[in-house]
Amino acid sequence: MSLAAIIFPGQGSQSVGMGRDIFEASPRAREVFERSNRILGFDLAKTCFDGPAEKLEQTDIQQPAIFVTSIALWEAFLEAGGSRDQFAKTGGLSLGEYTALHVAGALEFEEALRLVHRRGQLMQEAADAVESGMVSLVGANEASAKALCDQCRGEEVLFPANLNCPGQVVISGHKTACARAMSLADEYQCRAVALKVAGAFHSPLMESAALRLAPLLERASFSNPAIPVISNVDAEYHDEPASIPQKLYLQVTHPVYWQKCVERMVADGVTEFVEMGPGRVLSGLVRKIHRPATVINVSTAVALASAIPA
Repeated sequence: MSLAAIIFPGQGSQSVGMGRDIFEASPRAREVFERSNRILGFDLAKTCFDGPAEKLEQTDIQQPAIFVTSIALWEAFLEAGGSRDQFAKTGGLSLGEYTALHVAGALEFEEALRLVHRRGQLMQEAADAVESGMVSLVGANEASAKALCDQCRGEEVLFPANLNCPGQVVISGHKTACARAMSLADEYQCRAVALKVAGAFHSPLMESAALRLAPLLERASFSNPAIPVISNVDAEYHDEPASIPQKLYLQVTHPVYWQKCVERMVADGVTEFVEMGPGRVLSGLVRKIHRPATVINVSTAVALASAIPA
């Protein structure tokens, strides 16, 4: 029997205007944005719809903006006749894991939004504290990326941070260490591209953010997920509420194993992936990880129908 998974994007999927069409088309989506504005105490919807892009790209704004837009699409999907019962698995890239936990019933909306917002603030502060960055290595694998980091690290921080798909690994660390890696990437048969990000996410340079987020995670009320939610840090499913905070804590400073997450879901019978949220990043990654998979992207109001069974 073929199974479907619903997956949710992380940072980098944002764009000015995201969510406007679903806000206008769906009362339930509109309520998500309006409720989010009340919870956060500022007009997140206006930033999503009108920008400016520079504000939307700030980590402390970008994370809740992507989360809220994804949930607005989810609520519109349910309103249009979709159901959580369609999906055997769920997961998300980095902050998208919080979206997946909410959709699976493991975390209430308001608490998830407050955690994502605070997570973004803390990661932004950690990024501001040290000159750091991330570099995408096109053509690399985990072994070659690790070897390049080992050669270029010196006394600084430089580690693989996102293992996204075959031929795409992102490394993360001090800016000078990233520069050394970029200059030597050719020796490892890969092409280096500096990413426009605030700092070295998913690396030890985020430890201050993780430590300050930890007590908030411990106090959060997690429940048993109604459908299995896969964890970024080990490509295993969250099997009990008590273990969720620790894995989300580790996620801030440890690599995101997205390729392994998709491969695990495929091994468990998933043949169809529905990406729900702004952008098409995960749709592209899934196709590179497992070409036979059916991939449906739901990032607009018009696309909702494609995910609802006839």
